[in-house]
Amino acid sequence: MTIQEAQERVDAWIKQYGVRYFSELTNMAVLTEEVGEVARVISRRYGDQSSKPGDELDLADELADVMWVVMCLANQTGIDLDAALERNFAKKTNRDSHRHLDNDKLKH
Repeated sequence: MTIQEAQERVDAWIKQYGVRYFSELTNMAVLTEEVGEVARVISRRYGDQSSKPGDELDLADELADVMWVVMCLANQTGIDLDAALERNFAKKTNRDSHRHLDNDKLKH
């Protein structure tokens, strides 16, 4: 599935089951919450924090939740994420094509 197809599926789901999009401000808060859930999984799985009984540590599901809310925000603000990602790759390539290769901190 392309990003555009995913955006279209999210939009169709919202229209069928979600009644309407939450406001952009609410979705921003939801995105922050979802990113926090990703951080919780990472800190418990890869960091020094231990899990609590009943912790759900499904990183794939939490990352998908982040993508869902990002697509909601893109849909409601008229952003084509396929096109935006292509532009972002070009920007990063132009800006960083040698920066990381020349960074002694990244060499083993």
